[in-house]
Amino acid sequence: MTNAPKIVLPHGGYRKLIVYRKSDVIYQGTIIFCRRFLPTHGDRTVDQMTQAARSCKQNIAEGSAASGTSKETEIKLTNVARATLDELIEDYLDWLKTHNSIEWPADDKRRVAARDYAREHADWVDWQEFFETRPAETVANLMLTLCHQTRYLLDKMIATQEEDFKKHGGVRERMHAARSAIRGEEWFKSVYSRLEAASTPGDLVALADEIKYKVEQTVWSIKRKKGWA
Repeated sequence: MTNAPKIVLPHGGYRKLIVYRKSDVIYQGTIIFCRRFLPTHGDRTVDQMTQAARSCKQNIAEGSAASGTSKETEIKLTNVARATLDELIEDYLDWLKTHNSIEWPADDKRRVAARDYAREHADWVDWQEFFETRPAETVANLMLTLCHQTRYLLDKMIATQEEDFKKHGGVRERMHAARSAIRGEEWFKSVYSRLEAASTPGDLVALADEIKYKVEQTVWSIKRKKGWA
């Protein structure tokens, strides 16, 4: 059995990720926020906010799907998800400012409670009632809490992805490593087969000396070619 490294790494499974589940809550919640508190027509903010929320969720999913063959693409898409989340955070902060509302201070008991709840609840069923029934300022602040936590998770995810890339490389590097491993294994089998064909101990020693001599000559040739000799 070959010891060649895998070319396509394990990937997918994004629906189980907490960061993806939170991004889905952000998207669904943004749809409801826009429907409840923004004009139905004539306000580009609605399109901008819903697109940013959707882009965050979709890029997490696409990055996870791409990770098997391209760590570069995975990192790029996760960074896009984070960037669009930053846009959405700015949209909610702008809404609060333009509607004489405030972002809850870090030590506000409402914000502390929201942070604690968000750490333990990452599914839409846990949040739907809040977004459908609470006043606009509360919904916006709940959304900001979710966005900040999701951004933190994305930062950790990007750091992990970068380490994975350093460890495994891209698909080209893994393909080269796999081919090299197979060639090495085939060479070993060829050498073993020649030695196995020896009919006497003397033949075995002679074959081993011949192989050793050829290896030494090859090493010398490579050294001269590279200017090492």
